[in-house]
Amino acid sequence: MDKIKLQKYFTDCGIMSRRAAEREIVAGNVTVNGSVATIGDRIDPENDTVMWSGKTIMPAFDRHTYIALNKPLGYVTTMSDEKGRKTAADLVSDLGKRVYPVGRLDMYSEGLIIFTDDGELANRLTHPSNDFSKKYIVKVKGECTQRDIDNLLSPMELDGYKLRPIKAMLLKSGECDREGNVYSTIAITLFEGRNRQIRRMCEKCGLVVMRLRRIRVGNIRLGDLPIGKWRHLTDEEIDFLKEQVKNVCS
Repeated sequence: MDKIKLQKYFTDCGIMSRRAAEREIVAGNVTVNGSVATIGDRIDPENDTVMWSGKTIMPAFDRHTYIALNKPLGYVTTMSDEKGRKTAADLVSDLGKRVYPVGRLDMYSEGLIIFTDDGELANRLTHPSNDFSKKYIVKVKGECTQRDIDNLLSPMELDGYKLRPIKAMLLKSGECDREGNVYSTIAITLFEGRNRQIRRMCEKCGLVVMRLRRIRVGNIRLGDLPIGKWRHLTDEEIDFLKEQVKNVCS
């Protein structure tokens, strides 16, 4: 686990503010692994023993963090990348604690990703039996028709697996971008997350994806969150996620 500032550890544990912790450190009332602490010390909450006035300060393991990120194009959804590519984790590094993505968006897709340090919740959210919805706005080449939408809605298999039914709606057809390219816009809602599912479904239907953006996960919406920025989930959004996985085995 990454090391954090000693005074931050006190606030994470709900003991006192950072300033109050600094005063206690300066006063010599705090020890780390038996040695008197000093301002600037960093500790590993999982392995170091912190004591204050003779009492051991324990991590608040139940205080998890939940955030939403608007992932830009060109970022991979991993904590690190052996090829040196930019990662979504880089964009949340200023959070001050280590969180992990729930599910994935491929390098060429954009939009909403949830990050958390709640491992049990993340495992339940990504469990195959979980069927909560994820909505995408998909821009495809050319003029799309209702027949194309019907094809997307028809029963389909990928790698021998029968996909769950989806929702799809044609929003715009035959629009032109600034370069004069003709495109159409489709709203697609999935109830599972197979690898590159939307791109592969579109390919089967003869549709070429130009842009793919996730705008909703369950009741959590991307809204006007700027590209590359993150926000904390609201209490209502966190409650939704916990309710969603109540009956899912991790």
